Amino acid sequence: MLQNMKSRGLKQVELFLSDGVVGMKTALARTYPKAHFQRCLVHVMRNICAKVRVDDREKIMNEFKQIHQQPNKEAAIKVLHAFYDKWNRAYNHVIRDLKEIEPDLLVFYSYPKQIRASIYSTNMIESFNNVIKRKAKPKAEFPNEQSLDTFIGIQAMSYNERYFNRIHKGFGQVQDTLESYFD
Repeated sequence: MLQNMKSRGLKQVELFLSDGVVGMKTALARTYPKAHFQRCLVHVMRNICAKVRVDDREKIMNEFKQIHQQPNKEAAIKVLHAFYDKWNRAYNHVIRDLKEIEPDLLVFYSYPKQIRASIYSTNMIESFNNVIKRKAKPKAEFPNEQSLDTFIGIQAMSYNERYFNRIHKGFGQVQDTLESYFD
């Protein structure tokens, strides 16, 4: 996928958000070595929920959410490490997994504060995926792969037309800063 995007002219990627697909970070580093990799915190939270007792879920989620609500990376690291300390005894396997991906959890703090709420998760793309699913549901079945590709392409173009002039919250304020990241 990344090689395909590069061959079609995508020269540089600044930030790549992922739900944790195995091998994605390695493939990104190979194809776009300057790109930063951010693990989607919403997907991380879902993974944590699946591995903890139901009685602890709400407490754990409320504490984990504090990580992306901090004013800076240093404060977020303190909250994350306090989270480790508190829950390590009960959920060593969860904390061990989090420590392995820690470098990918707080990358969004390297970007302007105005856009952090938009880049700590894949919510924007998940929203688009839900639009595609909702519009594909009445079709029930596509006769072949090309018809599915055409359908998705038309939906993407329609989505782009509708939102072409829209600037996502905070991005307009930091446009110059973001543009300076690119060669």
